Amino acid sequence: MLRKYFREFKPRVWLFEGLSGKRYSKRSVQNIFKKSLQKSKIKKTVFVHSLRHSFETHLLEGGEDLRYIQKILGHKSSQTTEIYTHVTSIGMNKIKSPLDEMNFEGDD
Repeated sequence: MLRKYFREFKPRVWLFEGLSGKRYSKRSVQNIFKKSLQKSKIKKTVFVHSLRHSFETHLLEGGEDLRYIQKILGHKSSQTTEIYTHVTSIGMNKIKSPLDEMNFEGDD
């Protein structure tokens, strides 16, 4: 999809450029994000910055090294990146196997 987009729109400096060929303003990005949430029928309160948090959490859950995540996201302190280990462990505790919901013969 990105290759098709790139061939069609031929961005010069920014991957996603506004109509004037310049980068999108913060407000424009927020509006695009808001409309995308509405189209996807997501009711949860999230912000554009939530994408960054999701990205970091997915990398962590995928087993990526914390030092690489810190470098990718430009965190100066590893403590900033380590916050997500807590978030992830909380999320991991809530995961239930579909097998937990099944009723096997002989169960009371």
